[in-house]
Amino acid sequence: MRIRRWLSRAALGVVVFVVGLVALFSVVNPPVTHTIWSEWRRLGKVERDWVPIEEISPIMARAVVAAEDANFCLHWGFDVEAIRDALEDGGSRGASTITQQVVKNVFLWQGRSWIRKALETSITPVVEIVWSKQRILEVYLNVAETGQGMFGVEAAAQGNFNVSAAQLSQVQAARIAAILPSPRNRSVTDPSVRTRRRAAAILDGAATIRADGRADCFED
Repeated sequence: MRIRRWLSRAALGVVVFVVGLVALFSVVNPPVTHTIWSEWRRLGKVERDWVPIEEISPIMARAVVAAEDANFCLHWGFDVEAIRDALEDGGSRGASTITQQVVKNVFLWQGRSWIRKALETSITPVVEIVWSKQRILEVYLNVAETGQGMFGVEAAAQGNFNVSAAQLSQVQAARIAAILPSPRNRSVTDPSVRTRRRAAAILDGAATIRADGRADCFED
């Protein structure tokens, strides 16, 4: 009985801590993530410059959404249609939304495990309730790995094109978005034919979500 009471209190403490952390990061920028810390230990340094979403080119934001989660403005953290399609394909394609990726990057760790997935599934709705869509996207644009030892679109813009994230052209933004599934193995400045094609498709997708209103939740 005493053990059960202790476990209940411990579980409640964890829930309160996580909810408090989610609330804190709705207004305070996460200082570090597990991936950033791991890369810093491996490489000795990382490139990362946090910028508010107002200082990021709108095409960069649209390109990322078009590439990673076209229905970002329509769902509550889980894209049921994408999950269904992934299951029908035998799990060969990913179905994680931008919100899920933010939860994994900010609050959890990389890698595949049922424990991490269960935690991700539990925290994602909390983030959707507490944070605005614009805040979710802002955090993603600043913590996503965008190259070898590089995190966030500002670092990618400066490191690859010598411009700020606010000055990115359509092609530059699309190329950054195109390498996000595998930023350590794909090049922004010397893209393969496959990356160029993906970047072109992303530009088309970015134009589509702007035209049909699926970018309204994060654009003024």
